[in-house]
Amino acid sequence: MLSRRAVLTGTVFGLAGAVAIWRSASFLARDAAADTAKESFAVTHSEAEWRKLLTADQYAVLREAATERAFSSPLLHEERRGNFDCAGCDLPLFSSTTKFDSGTGWPSFWAPLDKAVGTTDDSSFGMMRTEVHCSRCGGHLGHVFDDGPQPTGLRYCMNGLALTFKPVAV
Repeated sequence: MLSRRAVLTGTVFGLAGAVAIWRSASFLARDAAADTAKESFAVTHSEAEWRKLLTADQYAVLREAATERAFSSPLLHEERRGNFDCAGCDLPLFSSTTKFDSGTGWPSFWAPLDKAVGTTDDSSFGMMRTEVHCSRCGGHLGHVFDDGPQPTGLRYCMNGLALTFKPVAV
């Protein structure tokens, strides 16, 4: 039979382990952002300037490589014709003609506009992924996977917070 002391000790060690894993995962999540920071970009700002230009949530995604909650972006269901631009620098990134419903909970595209994005290897969370960033400001956008539709077979799974939508007249 377990004593209250044994249960309490086990709980404390379990919580300490969970915190250690969470902190390690948070540190690893910054790997891709750190790699991107080594590149030079046409649009640059100090950390303080980025914080003034972006909302707190946009800053977390674009500058710290956070991920927004699935199914939370209004852009997930955006179906008008237009372009999805970088929320950090307004660079057009994706055309609405390449958007599709991936069922993942994030806006998804099968191809970016020409020279709009860059990629870096991301080994955070114990898996290999390809991080996608804006080619003009280096803002973290999301990841690209090879399980998308034709003609590319790619799925650019983007954070809606990293994007703005600009409709075009029909």
